[in-house]
Amino acid sequence: MLKKLANLIFAFAFCLLALSGLDAGEGSPASAELIAKAWEAHGKKDIEATWRYSEECISLYKEEAARQQAALVALPKNKDEIQKVQALNDVATAYFIQAESLMRQGKLEDSKKIFQFIIDKYPYAQAWDQFGWFWQIAEASQKSIKKMETGSTELEEAQKVFAPSTTITLFDPGREEFVDYKKYGEFKNIGTKDYQYLIKDQRALSQAVGEGIYPNTSSLKADPAYKKALEEKRFGFTRPDEEWDLVHSPDLEAAFFKWATAPQPQGLKLFYQGLILEKAGLIKHALKCYYAIVVHFPGSYGITYFRTPWYVGQAAISKINFLLRRHPEFGYKLADADIRIINGFDNDIANDIVITNPGKWVKIDLAQRPVKPGRSSLKIRQSRGEGKVRLVQYENQDWQLLVDEKPYIVRGITYLPTKVGQSPHEGTLGNWMTEDSDNNGKIDGPFDSFIDKNQNNLQNSDEPAVGDFKLMQEMGVNTLRIYHHPNKVNKELLRELYKNYGISVIMGDYLGVYAQGSGASWNPGTDYNNPEQKRNMLESVANMVLEFKDEPYILFWLLGNENVYGVACNAKSEPEAFFKFVDEAALLIKALDPNHPVAICNGDVFYLDKFGKNAPNVDIFGANAYRGDYGFGFLWKQVKDETNRPAFITEFGCSAYYEGKGQEEGEFAQAQYHRGCWEDIESNMAFGDGSGNALGGVVFEWLDEWWKGYEPSIHDKKGLWIGPFPDGTMHEEWLGLCGQGDGKSSPFLRHLRKAYFMYQEKWR
Repeated sequence: MLKKLANLIFAFAFCLLALSGLDAGEGSPASAELIAKAWEAHGKKDIEATWRYSEECISLYKEEAARQQAALVALPKNKDEIQKVQALNDVATAYFIQAESLMRQGKLEDSKKIFQFIIDKYPYAQAWDQFGWFWQIAEASQKSIKKMETGSTELEEAQKVFAPSTTITLFDPGREEFVDYKKYGEFKNIGTKDYQYLIKDQRALSQAVGEGIYPNTSSLKADPAYKKALEEKRFGFTRPDEEWDLVHSPDLEAAFFKWATAPQPQGLKLFYQGLILEKAGLIKHALKCYYAIVVHFPGSYGITYFRTPWYVGQAAISKINFLLRRHPEFGYKLADADIRIINGFDNDIANDIVITNPGKWVKIDLAQRPVKPGRSSLKIRQSRGEGKVRLVQYENQDWQLLVDEKPYIVRGITYLPTKVGQSPHEGTLGNWMTEDSDNNGKIDGPFDSFIDKNQNNLQNSDEPAVGDFKLMQEMGVNTLRIYHHPNKVNKELLRELYKNYGISVIMGDYLGVYAQGSGASWNPGTDYNNPEQKRNMLESVANMVLEFKDEPYILFWLLGNENVYGVACNAKSEPEAFFKFVDEAALLIKALDPNHPVAICNGDVFYLDKFGKNAPNVDIFGANAYRGDYGFGFLWKQVKDETNRPAFITEFGCSAYYEGKGQEEGEFAQAQYHRGCWEDIESNMAFGDGSGNALGGVVFEWLDEWWKGYEPSIHDKKGLWIGPFPDGTMHEEWLGLCGQGDGKSSPFLRHLRKAYFMYQEKWR
């Protein structure tokens, strides 16, 4: 996900589209150029311009769009196939923009007609999102129609037909809570690529695990509740992939039955059954689901929204550890379980080699847990850095960040207090470090924000200005993540942040992503094999270090922002060239400033193995990671195994909007997501129960940014991509720990959400 972007970067965002658009002939504008202008006009609520550009696109390219649609028999799957039908995509998008414009004007019937026209005429059209993925225009049109007709999505509307069961009562819970698989079969070749579990008594194993858990299918179909749900048509096989619609259904019973019988791979089925059982409070049965994956299907994988592999067995082990950490009263741990995927850091499933140790259930006595050695009793094995900020690894392999020889946990947050109505898409995003919109001599966000206690969207007499810096200090924040370009950094402001509020700064350089700092155009973007572009980026890095290295607030340096996802750069296709250049930049930084460590901001663990081999001078592995409410799974162990370096999460978070739920439930779900993530970070810090190499994390983000859904004056609730979030989608305009109310008192109003107070409890 692309997060901390600034206005000069996004000024070029639509250039990629325009350059790849179809040309109707000499003198005619490219289709994508017209679409870019139509979107921009729509965002500005310029109705006349919106229709002028969209109509021009339709007029020029509709005949070609019709020919391309007629030639298709299925939805194009990859980027090359999609771009071959550019006219189809852009004409459908033009109609979609018109329908959106009509809907915004309240002309709902006219809007619905155009949405339906798209569904009927252009079912295989897809639109490019500048963040790097495609969405199906007909599908989005159908959802918009349903919203206008019913106020809810198709799934929500369907659920009104019956009374959903928000609980699950198991007909056959199984004879064992923590199943001893050795009694029913044989483990072979543990710890190798040839691992397998051979069932010798399937009937007894089915009786042990219980309803719906592999290999037990008979007791499920004997369940009276199953038969009733089937008769009521609460689930069935009426629609392809219906099980995905039910993942986040309030009818937990129907969802469980559907997933237990769905035509999906067994490992994937068990994982989603486990998720649904968790929601129903049947934690021990969920644990059995997850462990069945580890035993029977350790190499299972799914494909994410971004067409990347997701390893279900590793996620299952992480889920087990998370649930046992939350429920110590169970008195069990899963000992020695490990699934290693050799060649698992790229997108090629075919080259994967799965090494499996299923581990075993072990009873534990919490009262007699051994005391782990601490910092004072261990010798330092190695140190990275020479100054007041350095990294140390102890003889037990654990890592810590030290500042003035005291342990420092990164309790960070991304701070970009964007005023409602501003947007980098439109070149209107200001510089929060200097903006003083009320002309009182104080910078808006840091010093003039106030808490809207009664949520009436006004500043009452008992709601004085407090300022974000003070609110962050009271929350327990000790670190901000900031980039030195493209906007000018207010050094005096950051000195005050550090001196008066005790908050340090991780200072970053984008290192060519979004073509920033390289001198390259957006398309084709930065080339990490290009000598001139590399010189430009090293000059940018050197300027950053020389300008800020003696500032007291600097904690350490950060290189890049998810460059491996390949947005306006070739790090995705040339990862070794990229990481070798990262190492070159790290060496330059250390020559200029030996007093602060150097970190990378990666896209999750993509190409982690290549990072480990090609960037030995980077001190800390950082990653933007959005994996779910159970934390970050195998990330810590993988970083330890592949690089022997410490790690921190450069960006993580969850929206406070929850489709179909109220504000309280949405905020609660956001807080629970954050709680699980932070507890996972804590567990993997030095002298904890995990890998011992976690240094902390940076929450994304402080304040909702209303431009993320493209209409900067509207707090959009649209889901931009599918992922492991409470309602299954990422609502990027709702990621803040603080809200901005109805936006009329932006940039000053703050509504502190439940996650704010959760962190205040954890961090203070």
